[in-house]
Amino acid sequence: MTAAPGTSAERVERAARSIADRLGAVPEVAIVLGSGLGPLAQRLERPRRAPYSEIAGFPATTIVGHQGELVAGTLGGTPLLVQSGRFHLYEGHSAETVVLPVRAMATLGVRTLILTNAAGGIRRTFSRGALMMIADHVNLTFRNPLIGPLLPGEERFPDMSDPYEGELRALAREVARERRIPLEEGVYLQGLGPSYETPAEIRMAERMGADAVGMSTAVEVIAARARGVRCLAFSTITNPAAGITGERLSHADVIEVAARVAGDLQRLVEGVVGRLSNLSSRA
Repeated sequence: MTAAPGTSAERVERAARSIADRLGAVPEVAIVLGSGLGPLAQRLERPRRAPYSEIAGFPATTIVGHQGELVAGTLGGTPLLVQSGRFHLYEGHSAETVVLPVRAMATLGVRTLILTNAAGGIRRTFSRGALMMIADHVNLTFRNPLIGPLLPGEERFPDMSDPYEGELRALAREVARERRIPLEEGVYLQGLGPSYETPAEIRMAERMGADAVGMSTAVEVIAARARGVRCLAFSTITNPAAGITGERLSHADVIEVAARVAGDLQRLVEGVVGRLSNLSSRA
């Protein structure tokens, strides 16, 4: 189905064509890197790069810690596509723009999406630098990327009862145990930002069952699930959320802590990616 120029579907098609022109065939597994986690893209072997400036419809990234390129290559022998830097609602982008990379990647054949982010810890037992696998999320942005005309290949009413696939989470727990990487699991809440939450807002989030809070990921997962893409996600707990300890919050601290613990996250993701083919063969 070819969409009329100017529609959301046509925008996805143009972005997908731009990516294919620059990267060629796209792997079935993709990773979205959050704040301070860009070094993972440097680990890819035989990398092919597509800066966002060369991809139709992709705006420039404006946030420190977000590179602004797609990189295709291999990680531990497994073909992989990395989105180094994402777009955020708080930058003034629409939900449609925020999820454009996810939709374009799905159009090109990505079937498994691993997302990472930096988050504030709400659960009081979290230490700074803890890794939390996301089991579920709360979308408090009051934005949904599926609003509007139904796009080709998407479900109108996608089931969100298991947004982060249980089989993938079990695989991640197995890898974490074998590699002795401490791994928590919990509920992630996406807020709109860009201001950090107030202590009262964190108390509200805690009562809602949230264990960590950030400004990305949930809307991307909604778009991915509407396309039938399997999702797995990890938060790096870079700081206690507002009011938990009384300390002031700083984006510079977020970047510093994310970079410091990136090694464990890289080893975890690499282990998961290396076993995805085995998981598919068992299905």
